[in-house]
Amino acid sequence: MARNRVIYQSEALFSSKDATATIVGHHKQLERVQSANYSFNINRQDVNQYGQLAKMGSLILDAPTVSADFSYLATDGFNERLLGFYVRTGDAEDEGGFASGHLVEGSGRNLFISTVGEGNDALGTTLASTHDVIGIGNAYLSDYSLDLSVGSLPTVSVTFEGSNINVSAGNSISNPAVNQTDGSAVGSTVTLPAVTTGVSDEIALRPGDVTVDITSFDGVSLSDLTASADAIHVQSASLSLPLSRSPLERLGTKYAYARSVDYPVTASLSVNAIVNELEAGALNDLVTTDTEKTITLSLKGHAGDDALIYTLKGCTLNSESFSSSVGSNKSVDLTFTTQIGGPNDTTHGILVSGRNDTAGYA
Repeated sequence: MARNRVIYQSEALFSSKDATATIVGHHKQLERVQSANYSFNINRQDVNQYGQLAKMGSLILDAPTVSADFSYLATDGFNERLLGFYVRTGDAEDEGGFASGHLVEGSGRNLFISTVGEGNDALGTTLASTHDVIGIGNAYLSDYSLDLSVGSLPTVSVTFEGSNINVSAGNSISNPAVNQTDGSAVGSTVTLPAVTTGVSDEIALRPGDVTVDITSFDGVSLSDLTASADAIHVQSASLSLPLSRSPLERLGTKYAYARSVDYPVTASLSVNAIVNELEAGALNDLVTTDTEKTITLSLKGHAGDDALIYTLKGCTLNSESFSSSVGSNKSVDLTFTTQIGGPNDTTHGILVSGRNDTAGYA
């Protein structure tokens, strides 16, 4: 059946355990997805010579780069675990860096966008030969961001860089991953699970259940950051964790044999608030008493319990900017940063705990 268009009801997004995963249990559907975009870019080198105006040809010197980005509503940490982040759950006493799973070398993971027939919900529909599946192979995380704002549902946006993209019939899905040494196809087939509404019991989290705890910087900032009613009134907060990567190449291969993270990795938190009271202090005092502190972002579920908690350790205040004009509330923008530490560093980086303890992959 020919389609006239494709809309969100007919699509579902899946993530794999790794680039070589094939069985159903190694592929899981991401929940509460709001958008999904993908593209590829090919760089060519024109070859010209004396005596001929037009080029003799164009050679592809670098492997094509595939980009994918998508967003979803924050819930209880299940999506983060599927995407390879470390999310502490339950009574576990161990701590691990949120991005630690993306700092190690590997083959990346695969992403799949399945599309069923026009006018049908992907939910409850069995993939058939008339359906399409777009696969993105060897995808590496390059950015993670969390946006919290008054009047908006907490939303997560992620960006991946991949090595290949393909389209398959729904009942015979080709693995989009390639062997990174020579770019040859892995050659296996993939089986995706049925589409569901998800395992989380949270439809979405509300901005009224979000707490941004920056009180540890009270006395450092010129704004009143105490927990009292006279403190600034936070309007929005944005957490950004960029993981830029460099493709490593060598003579004799057409593809990058690895996509390594560029260090150091610096995470930032931007906070916008309405100014109420100011704190007595001076910038020159900060220069001599500057210390690293901890910031906590708490997102509660519908039952009032913690659904997601982001803990930023080793933070410093980098900037504070005030804005005032006729007709508007006086506001302040604060920027905090912390660097991602190594696996044994317990004083720097981002730690995340989530209520959902469902296993990511079988």
